Amino acid sequence: MADGVFIGGGGEGYALAQNLLLEYANRHGLIAGATGTGKTVTLQILAEGFSAAGVPVFLSDVKGDLSGLGAAGSVDFKLHDAFTKRAQTIGLDLSYRAAPVTFWDLFGEQGHPIRTTVAEMGPLLISRLLELSEPQEGILNIAFRVADEQGLPLLDLKDLQSLLVWVGENRAALSLRYGNVSAASIGAIQRRLLVLENQGGAQLFGEPALALSDLMLRDADGRGRVNILAADKLMAAPRLYATFLLWLLSELFEELPEVGDPDRPKLVFFFDEAHLLFDDAPKALIDKVEQVARLIRSKGVGVYFITQNPADVPADILGQLGNRIQHALRAFTARDRKALRLAAETYRDNPRFDIETAIREVGVGEAVTSLLERKGTPGMAERTLIRPPASQLGPIDPDLRARLIAASPLAGKYETRLDRDSAHEMLARRAAQAATETAPREFSAARRYSGGRSRREPPADDTLASALQTALVKELKGTTGRRLVRGLFGTLLKRR
Repeated sequence: MADGVFIGGGGEGYALAQNLLLEYANRHGLIAGATGTGKTVTLQILAEGFSAAGVPVFLSDVKGDLSGLGAAGSVDFKLHDAFTKRAQTIGLDLSYRAAPVTFWDLFGEQGHPIRTTVAEMGPLLISRLLELSEPQEGILNIAFRVADEQGLPLLDLKDLQSLLVWVGENRAALSLRYGNVSAASIGAIQRRLLVLENQGGAQLFGEPALALSDLMLRDADGRGRVNILAADKLMAAPRLYATFLLWLLSELFEELPEVGDPDRPKLVFFFDEAHLLFDDAPKALIDKVEQVARLIRSKGVGVYFITQNPADVPADILGQLGNRIQHALRAFTARDRKALRLAAETYRDNPRFDIETAIREVGVGEAVTSLLERKGTPGMAERTLIRPPASQLGPIDPDLRARLIAASPLAGKYETRLDRDSAHEMLARRAAQAATETAPREFSAARRYSGGRSRREPPADDTLASALQTALVKELKGTTGRRLVRGLFGTLLKRR
């Protein structure tokens, strides 16, 4: 296997062969540029290169074009002559070949269903997903704490909705232990959950949940499988898209073991439309993303952000991205010119050309690149012709996609949703048991008359609420103190 991924090269005025070294591929990267300048093709050739080197890849297919990785390119393609000419210019022996792909889809329509559980995602990311206020996030944390302590599995949205109803019914007892639990805040969370359901978010939660090992498969030839998430429909709910990818990144961070400095990554993760992750994100969340970017490299994971402008990525995170491929930026306004200047300042100077001018002038399929060199030092900025892809440019037809899904090593594993006993069913049984236990006493009191002054019994609803509250207080007092361990983003850490 090669020790690097060939990016491109060129002739006079352009760089010689530009290779992204595998031993530094987990130092992360950035692919940036205006719409239509070639970012998607660059992502495609990187996915091909990593796969050929035995490195599994995860990427989201925002426009549907990247499904072409699953089919070989063709000499009948209208750009074949242009591709052949470019291949000759950069010294590439162009041959067409499909990559081994695994299709995923949160909605289960264009790939294997991909799910997590409510408990695994945790209160922090769900609060981000629902756009909760600080008091509302506090109540969600109380709900998760009670679920953790009482062994109430939160698997799908039905479980979380039932738990919130239970928290509302017992808010007086919970407020004594955890602080004020407001009925208005609980109602607001429930309404947000309804909006999430209407957006299709309920499909994300449930079982069987994704096993990370299924993202790290190789084919019979040792090539890493390219995991493609169908995101064209998902992009209609951008916060759901960004939160899901952030959850997946956090799972990789929390669950994978330390590997130090491997000779090649264990997985490369592409975060397309990266600005959606950072738009309106609180500083606390951005700080945690920065911490993950800094530490996840030791888990053997390389993270590559794809966005239109480097300014979309916070400076502290941008500083962690060692491999950069900058396509053209347009500078029509003063703000554009400022962004262009700031982008140019992040590159190591090249005395042969002005970087700011080059970023403005490179054509479609060209880029200014800076890739880490030996000893991890930033490479000098170079003008680079990006290599043509070996796989098909553009989407594959639905029939081929269906055949690839059916032939996948994961076919049938995630397609049937499970609905096992969890918080919704357990809370329903508790309520039924509490109602049953109060019924005989009420019946007896109604029939018996001792001749003395009658005692007014509380209404049945009050009796049930009292029984539930008493049971709650007993449970909280008698808790074993069991705590489920949660990670940096509040995600549930599975026992290894």
